Amino acid sequence: MASTSGGKQPKYQQIANALKAGVDAGEYRPGDRLPGENDLMETYCVARMTARQALGVLQNEGIAEARKGAGVFVRDFRPLRRRGIQRLAQEQWGSGRSIWSADTDNRTLVVDQVSVTAEAAPEQVAGVLGVEPGDPTCVRRRRFVLDGKPVLLSTSYLPAGLVAGTAITREDTGPGGTYARLAEIGAKPVHFREEVRSRMPGTDESARLGLSAGTPVILICRTAFAEEGQPVEVNEMVLDAASYVLEYDFDA
Repeated sequence: MASTSGGKQPKYQQIANALKAGVDAGEYRPGDRLPGENDLMETYCVARMTARQALGVLQNEGIAEARKGAGVFVRDFRPLRRRGIQRLAQEQWGSGRSIWSADTDNRTLVVDQVSVTAEAAPEQVAGVLGVEPGDPTCVRRRRFVLDGKPVLLSTSYLPAGLVAGTAITREDTGPGGTYARLAEIGAKPVHFREEVRSRMPGTDESARLGLSAGTPVILICRTAFAEEGQPVEVNEMVLDAASYVLEYDFDA
């Protein structure tokens, strides 16, 4: 059982809070090594497991990361603020800008992995797109990297018949991306729905995003609708939870 002090928080949480306060105060700056297990054991007179749990809290919250054989370091990465409403405005992609540029604040975001394939629609996706399971879809898979750090995996499904012969079927969709190309063929998105949840990552997701042990992922499933409610895209995204702040700014 974790040790406690005066019926308050477990000792490991108290130590973790002290370390986080040190990070917030600038005592430990991005890239700095945090006190190790031996240091914490001596400073706080606790067992090794308690010290290890304290450091684990910071890793699980994305504040710190372990480097094999070197210790635990303050994460040298500023979270990406995902502006959920502004990024999807027509004035963004309609003027030839990437929707991702609304989030990056002039930081360097690149797609370092991209594939475009023709695949049978999975049952769940088919239900959302209004097609039959097994019907052909154009599937776009991408990995987004910000300041050298993988932050997002994205898989988009579009009806193959709708986008055949367009730049959507190529790796580079051109200015404004997929939504600008949909607009050119009379399927302009006019409404979006996003569903958000979280879970622990799968092995492949953890490897592709370079996640520290214990870091969860955020799942966002976005459906884009054209006029008269026609669904034209389902985009399933997996985000490194420690790399994102989700921001939704709208009037009452």
